This record gives sequence, C-alpha cells and structure tokens, in this order.
Amino acid sequence: MMNTILDIVFTPQSIESLGREDVQHQLVEYINELINTDFEKLVQLLYRIDVSEAKLKALLQANPQEDAAKMIASLIMERQLQKLKSRKQTNTNEAEETDAELW
Repeated sequence: MMNTILDIVFTPQSIESLGREDVQHQLVEYINELINTDFEKLVQLLYRIDVSEAKLKALLQANPQEDAAKMIASLIMERQLQKLKSRKQTNTNEAEETDAELW
C-alpha cells in the first residue's frame, strides 16, 4: 500500500528512507493544492507539525519572489527531521542511562 504524503511527513524516518528530494517534491505539490483549495487545512497542518509561525512569516517576507510552497515544504521537512534527531538523541541518552544503572 502506497503511503500518502502526510503519512510520510508524520513518520520522519520515512523522509530519510524515501529520499528528501522525492518527499519534498510531493510535499510541494500537496502544499500548493492546499494553498489553492483549503488554506485552513494548511494552517492546521503547520500547527500540528509545530512549524514556527514567526520563522515562516520571516521567510516568506524575506523571499517574496520565491515559491511559497517550496519554502513551506522545506520548513516542514526541517522540523520533522529535527524531531527525528531529537528522538534518536533521547533514545541514546535513555540507553546510556540504562547501561549505567546496570553497573
């Protein structure tokens, strides 16, 4: 069964396994669709992923000629990859603590 772009985005590990460029391309298409048809859904998605509103506004204002969907997709991927890195770090720290408790 093929995952939807949202399944991929909400499973940060899949971004790395499927390839960032491919995921970003699909995400840009999806974001463009939301911009044109359901902007509120896009806002909810950004909130759910926890994309910084201030960072997004600053990026869009600083680059008015750039493709907004590409910039939004980059921020989404950046945020999801930050979460993945944080989870890996947390798991590593927990494993180290468990090892230390064994001694």
